[in-house]
Amino acid sequence: MTAGAAGTARGGAARFDDLRAGTAIRFPAPSGVLIAHRPDEVGPVLDLVHRATSHGRWAFGFLAYEAAAGLDPELAVHPPPQEGLPLAWFGITGPPTPVPAVSSSAEVGDFDVRWGTHWSPAEHRALVDRVRERIAAGETYQTNLTVRMRGSFAGDPAGLYRDLATAQCGAYNAYLDLGRFAIASASPELFFELRGDEVSMRPMKGTAPRGRDQVEDLALERALLGSAKERAENVMIVDLMRNDVAQVAVPGTVRVPSLLSVERYPTVLQLTSDVTARLRPGVGLRELFRALYPCGSVTGAPKVSTMHLIRELEADPRGVYCGAVGWLAPPSASVRARFNVAIRTAVVDREAGRAQYGTGSGITWSSDAAAEHRELLVKAEILRRSAVARECPHPGWKTSAT
Repeated sequence: MTAGAAGTARGGAARFDDLRAGTAIRFPAPSGVLIAHRPDEVGPVLDLVHRATSHGRWAFGFLAYEAAAGLDPELAVHPPPQEGLPLAWFGITGPPTPVPAVSSSAEVGDFDVRWGTHWSPAEHRALVDRVRERIAAGETYQTNLTVRMRGSFAGDPAGLYRDLATAQCGAYNAYLDLGRFAIASASPELFFELRGDEVSMRPMKGTAPRGRDQVEDLALERALLGSAKERAENVMIVDLMRNDVAQVAVPGTVRVPSLLSVERYPTVLQLTSDVTARLRPGVGLRELFRALYPCGSVTGAPKVSTMHLIRELEADPRGVYCGAVGWLAPPSASVRARFNVAIRTAVVDREAGRAQYGTGSGITWSSDAAAEHRELLVKAEILRRSAVARECPHPGWKTSAT
């Protein structure tokens, strides 16, 4: 574990944009950073972040997917991600400043990225078949199977963030510039939000493409809500997350206030649910992440055996993708913490001149390999749409619920 003072402006710039509400915050450069490079450093870093924010400081940062091994050794992951990228990184800082939400007209530097797929439909079909074999053997009920897109990158990563965020128009966008690495997360999924001792989660499982017009959208929404497969995917993860949070919750306080709602985004329709609970006294940041991490929507269920399968089937680490990016506040703040699930997320390595983006889908027994492959491409559509200047809908744009 390393700690030190922030250096240049590139050593910790961060902003978080809620394009559903049309609001954004920007953090000042950190006065110090806490970094975990090894699994055994993850827990102590979270303890130090908890201590700093408990004493009036703010913090922002991320956990890579592979940080899970530092929270629970039973959770199987690949060795840490690409050289130099930490398992966890947090800047300790002062309060954020409200700023205008990012828009397609935001003045940032130019960039050039040339994305390439590194798998074929046949390769993906073979992986889906292997998951179904393990489902038949009783080792997993649902496995979130992911692949990577990679490409050369030159220019300003803030431009990539602007384009991804305005192509997705979600609520949990985050941009962290750490110097060598920049994280551009256009995530629409909430991992957890903490208000006092109340924790809220919003797992997202179940996807359909957008229609060409309002009539087609409504038909696709009805089909998504009526799909036994998509509903089962979502409910499985809701059950997993209810069990996860129950480890740190006051008995009897775990609730599901909303089950199976459809949220509209420019390229996709997403099926979401809400899980809430009241935390037991004394639960710290390490204990909360140990119970919940990684989010069940990016693992599958049961979590332990399914993560072993993911390590076997996926050839390389996920890194920040499928991890969590967020911020924390002092106890006096109305919102104490908010982290996204780092999907729709690109990581730029300036030193290598490369960028990486992950995409995945939940595989169940009833999955059709061709349909799952189409879902990967739909979720990567914002990479193509990001080149199109656009503005997000006004705040309050439609979410439909059962």
